[in-house]
Amino acid sequence: MKNNSNYKKNRHAIYKLQYHLVVCTKYRHPVLIKDIQHRLIEISYDIIEKQWKSEILEINTDLDHVHILFETSPQTQLSKLINNYKTVTSRLLRKEFSEKLEPYYWKPYFWSDTYFISSISDVSEDIIRKYIQSQGKKPANPA
Repeated sequence: MKNNSNYKKNRHAIYKLQYHLVVCTKYRHPVLIKDIQHRLIEISYDIIEKQWKSEILEINTDLDHVHILFETSPQTQLSKLINNYKTVTSRLLRKEFSEKLEPYYWKPYFWSDTYFISSISDVSEDIIRKYIQSQGKKPANPA
């Protein structure tokens, strides 16, 4: 393996696990504006970086969804991280901005039940396929 400073390691693994997460508001309500957006980003750093010991590489919102590019360890259970993220942000935002959110949310929901998550890599699937297919083949003799 190339010596690449982008890789992290722990006792059992060398890794580079990066994910793109998208979470949408319930019914795609356009509520992620100004102070709510700012607070969501603050809470996101607290949850993902401090509580889950992961690193946010990029984060931004549109009116009805948030995009987060983050890196984490192999021990992180993604479904638990995402569930915790949605639960805590929903609870805190609804508590802190109840008067602004009341017209949109009369039930205790903030996020849609669904989310999008994708792993990302600095190499394409095609490059990995070709590398795997080449394993075990001896290089041609340059005679």
